[in-house]
Amino acid sequence: MAHIVVIGAGLGGMSAAYELRETLGSTHRITVIGEGEKFSFTPSNPWVAVGWRKPDEICLQAGEYLAKKDITFIPRAVTQILADKKCVITDAGQNIEYDYLIICTGPKLAFEEIKGAGPEVGFTQSICTTPHATKAWAAYEEFLKNPGPIVIGAVQMASCFGPAYEFAMIIDADLRKRKLRDRVPMTFVTSEPYIGHMGLGGVGDSKGLMESEFRQRHIKWLTNAKIDEVTDGTINASEYDNKGLMQMEYKLPFHFAMLLPAFKGVPAVANVEGLCNPRGFVLVDKHQRSVKYPNIFAAGVCVAIPPVEVTPIPTGAPKTGFMIESMVTTIVKNIEAELAGKPADVEGTWNAVCLADMGDDGVAFVALPQFPPRNVTWAKKGRWVHLAKIAFEKYFLFKMRHGTSEPIYEKYVMKALGIERLKSDTK
Repeated sequence: MAHIVVIGAGLGGMSAAYELRETLGSTHRITVIGEGEKFSFTPSNPWVAVGWRKPDEICLQAGEYLAKKDITFIPRAVTQILADKKCVITDAGQNIEYDYLIICTGPKLAFEEIKGAGPEVGFTQSICTTPHATKAWAAYEEFLKNPGPIVIGAVQMASCFGPAYEFAMIIDADLRKRKLRDRVPMTFVTSEPYIGHMGLGGVGDSKGLMESEFRQRHIKWLTNAKIDEVTDGTINASEYDNKGLMQMEYKLPFHFAMLLPAFKGVPAVANVEGLCNPRGFVLVDKHQRSVKYPNIFAAGVCVAIPPVEVTPIPTGAPKTGFMIESMVTTIVKNIEAELAGKPADVEGTWNAVCLADMGDDGVAFVALPQFPPRNVTWAKKGRWVHLAKIAFEKYFLFKMRHGTSEPIYEKYVMKALGIERLKSDTK
């Protein structure tokens, strides 16, 4: 009997645990280690930050539902991975041995790389976690009493741009509903070389579509931007040209600001010799297996993926839900094969599919595969995307409560977008 340990109880970790149990049956032990008691549906955080959702509506007790599938849950942080000894240590001093380790930790939010950034010791808000989004909602409530300039964006080295676009549009929609939009100048600041780049080099006509949307909503933008420092009420940013030469410095006033940070690997993972790249992301082969430790796999934001292209201000590549779903399935099938004494040769596809809500409508981005040249690349707008995002939220929470490993993106989202399966999600 093998013991499989999953670090992380987010979208990737919970999905991996359920899929492992369904695929391997009851023969093998499965343990999930997650910091905190709750699973949170991260894509709904922008709604929490404007009061459209309450935290309890997008969270659930991870241990309660994992127990129904005979999966052990340890609500602690992992402080150390002893890869050579095949064990992990928690902040409570627990020593947990494993036969296979699946890392789904997500990232460390590197607010410290920019002075004055972040919701803990800085002056900007975040929607990266549900506690951060909850704090942003409290700040937004105070802002509504005294409206003024808003700045939203993503800093240099960021790799997750979609939520910043979503949040800008959602706040715009919320302010219009409150009849306050005319009192709030909005600026979108991003390290992307152009609006709609998304860390993907653009998707279809995403540049024209998103620029048009910003003009329609009276949102100004600053691209090729580097955030130098944040002070109370001011974001100091520099704009660069396509050759990487600084062109102009800006002092952007704000009454409310949300900046997505750069990501790094969490310390427990980043500190394992030979496991990660210099930023702390796990180096994996095409089977999602560590290039150094054959019994360690990784999925999600913690995986090292090179940028789609070189940009004047560094940008990373996003890891969307569809990609994470594919990574998880790849890992489970390879562990299943290895336990059966068969070649673990399953490969996942790194495709990008994103449903970006805009408050009253939305945009769907599809890049198959993520790295160009692509078989499919387009962006489409419509209220149906807003409704699809709501449906996706409800179905994913249903999936977590009932412990199903059903591939949501492959079975529902791709079908809803009218995209035929080009090839098997794993081969």
